[in-house]
Amino acid sequence: MRIVLSSVFVDDQAKALKFYTQVLGFVKKTEIPAIKWLTVVSPEDPNGTELLLEPDAHPAAKAFKKAIFADGIPATSFAVQDIQKEYERMKKLGVVFNMPPTQTGPVTVAVLDDTCGNLTQLAQK
Repeated sequence: MRIVLSSVFVDDQAKALKFYTQVLGFVKKTEIPAIKWLTVVSPEDPNGTELLLEPDAHPAAKAFKKAIFADGIPATSFAVQDIQKEYERMKKLGVVFNMPPTQTGPVTVAVLDDTCGNLTQLAQK
């Protein structure tokens, strides 16, 4: 068994696609407008796990997003090779970080606002 798809609720798919591709560096994998299916993947693993940019139209999704955002809980986490380099690159692009790179035991993490209603964690082992 393996993970093939995960999702993150977003308030605007077009805005999310722009952020997740132009800022985070993912690439669009699948788009089916009729059912609002939009996925991105890592360019390092184009046949790997897809991230579904899921519309947050359901009231429960909106409430969930709002609550975990308010509590500072990231909706997802992405591994990076050099967290300081990514942090500096993204800061230059105007990304808002709620937490700069911080050593937390064997892992360094940073938390950013994805502009679509979520906090996203970057992690470097």
